[in-house]
Amino acid sequence: MAAESNSSASHNLRILVERNPSESQLSELNIKGWPKWGCSPGKYQLKFDAEEICYLVKGKVKAYPKGSSEFVEFGAGDLVTIPKGLSCTWDVSVAVDKYYKFESTSSSSS
Repeated sequence: MAAESNSSASHNLRILVERNPSESQLSELNIKGWPKWGCSPGKYQLKFDAEEICYLVKGKVKAYPKGSSEFVEFGAGDLVTIPKGLSCTWDVSVAVDKYYKFESTSSSSS
């Protein structure tokens, strides 16, 4: 059995992209009530201390998780879940405008 060293931790942290979620799903999440964030094209080093769910109104991003040569691409119309603890570089080719929400794991209000 091969010993998995430092690389295994980063592989469980996967960015999930849902393309073109339905209007009903978006209204259920109350996307329009979330804060907005935007950035212009460029490269950004980001560290996520909490899980973030975001919905891109516009933009195009390639996210390169730290220590990985692979990237995840997403853009306008995508609902993206970024796991807690992920460090990544966002290579933004088209200015981003997004709604976002941090999931606090402590409170389970359902």
